[in-house]
Amino acid sequence: MTTDDTADKTHYICQTYVETAAKGGQTGLKIDKQFQYTSAADAENRAEREAAREGCAGADAYMLTEDAGSGEVSPPTFLLRIGNVPDLDDA
Repeated sequence: MTTDDTADKTHYICQTYVETAAKGGQTGLKIDKQFQYTSAADAENRAEREAAREGCAGADAYMLTEDAGSGEVSPPTFLLRIGNVPDLDDA
């Protein structure tokens, strides 16, 4: 019998970025906001809205799977990337 305690959980995240000024005049990105949703569509819609917001450099919508038994979380699977976002190697 399977219970909710043993089922893997999928998290849908919208994460936004803002540009930061670094020494030497270079710019970088930092995470601004994170929102969690129960569906991929909701996370993608929020990413689109946030990316259009003034001051937002870019937004990602992605999903993670959490193993209920071990608590381990999978690497992110990107659903949508808009604007200025970190390279996948940096995410």
